[in-house]
Amino acid sequence: MINRYAVIPARYDSSRFPGKPLALLNGKALIQHVFERVQNSQLFTDVIIATDDLRISATAQDFGATVVLTDSNLPSGTDRVAAVAEMLEPDSIILNVQGDEPLISKEVLVCLLDVFDDPDVRMASLMTTIPEAQELRDPNIVKVVCDAKGNAMYFSRSPIPYDRDQEDQVEYFRHIGVYGFRHQTLMSFVRLGQSYYEKIEKLEQLRALENGISIRMCKTDYQGIGIDTPQDLAKLSLQNI
Repeated sequence: MINRYAVIPARYDSSRFPGKPLALLNGKALIQHVFERVQNSQLFTDVIIATDDLRISATAQDFGATVVLTDSNLPSGTDRVAAVAEMLEPDSIILNVQGDEPLISKEVLVCLLDVFDDPDVRMASLMTTIPEAQELRDPNIVKVVCDAKGNAMYFSRSPIPYDRDQEDQVEYFRHIGVYGFRHQTLMSFVRLGQSYYEKIEKLEQLRALENGISIRMCKTDYQGIGIDTPQDLAKLSLQNI
């Protein structure tokens, strides 16, 4: 049986929200909410927190998480996940679950894992419908278009596809940044340099597409959340989670 791992990258330094993983949400650190959601799904061989910060490491160990300390100079969360993957089996499936997704559900994780039953799938991610027109114009909401097999053709901060005739019958999809990788694909991905469109759009996943790595998209009702500021966290604390 192929081992399946969830890795949660967590860094302390954030320009908009320093210490975000340790910020309290209804009495628990944000990172603990994410860990417990993923751990309680019982889908994984192990759930690992990857961090470069001793404060996060100590907190995570206190609530029972497996922790790997990574180099503070790593440029991205994906690189942090890959640093953990170097210690794992070369035939494993690895999910990169963002540390600010405290509402992540088992159904979403199952959806993402199930696509790897197809041996041609090397990398996968999530998408959900965009219900509000104003979200299409928001560059912070990443849009995706797919081919007939459900593989991403392109990701953009601009509205795609463009509804030329304005018939209002186009279904738009927002990308949710939770990823699944086959081990070898993850290790190959982080060795690639930044790609042309990745630099323009500031979207790391375009590196995969530009280098011939298909991304199978899993459609979900899960909307995801973005906790980028203390104000975002305060709004979420009003919900019963």
